[in-house]
Amino acid sequence: MQEAYIIAGYRTAVGKAKRGGFRFYRPDDLAVEVIKGLMASVPQLEAKRVDDVIVGNAVPEAEQGLQFGRIISARALGIDVAGVTVNRYCASGLETIAIATAKIRSGMADCIIAGGTESMSLVPTAGWKTVPSYTIAKDDPDYYLSMGLTAEAVAKEFNVSREDQDAFALRSHEKAKVAIENGYFKSGILPVTVEQVYVNEKNKRKTKAFTVDTDEGVRADTTLEALAKLKPALPGHNDNADMIGFFIRFGQIQSFP
Repeated sequence: MQEAYIIAGYRTAVGKAKRGGFRFYRPDDLAVEVIKGLMASVPQLEAKRVDDVIVGNAVPEAEQGLQFGRIISARALGIDVAGVTVNRYCASGLETIAIATAKIRSGMADCIIAGGTESMSLVPTAGWKTVPSYTIAKDDPDYYLSMGLTAEAVAKEFNVSREDQDAFALRSHEKAKVAIENGYFKSGILPVTVEQVYVNEKNKRKTKAFTVDTDEGVRADTTLEALAKLKPALPGHNDNADMIGFFIRFGQIQSFP
């Protein structure tokens, strides 16, 4: 069995949903930019030697829909390079790397580009039209658990307090701040120039460009006191009745028999 190796890797900075630098930037455009940057970092590799482009995406619809992975491969590397979209929700990007590794080790491919791309600004969590099954929500509500509700269940089972979570979050922000200040992420982040079209105070169409090259979610000046004041993202849901009610609202189902 042949071995698989990571030859090169890039990512964009992580932007804030709705308000960040990538809020108007399509996720397929971001993926194309990263793949082109990746190929430029390995100039001896010809595009035609890439056997496949595997693109992870949790909500493949709207700007992330249609033949998402195939379109990205064609635009970034040319029409002759294959592409596919993989959905394993939050593990989609990791799954593409696992698939690429397995295909190379088994001899099914020699060179694969794998990763994920997603926009929470353009495509909301669970997509634009979520239609859960009433029977599943009634009989097996755990099948529809969101990450927030899963976190509540884990916190309850392992006795993780709000104070514990706030302390962990604070340390994470502090470490990320140090990493950014020392440039630890710079070599792995591909700077992306964003062109924004807007209307000024005189109702004139204007265009401005800016570069996104730093992760935007780090709260460099946060404190335990500030974190403690943040409201929980979700209310508690501890029984099936509450869970069903949540899924009714979440799925926009108006009535039941």
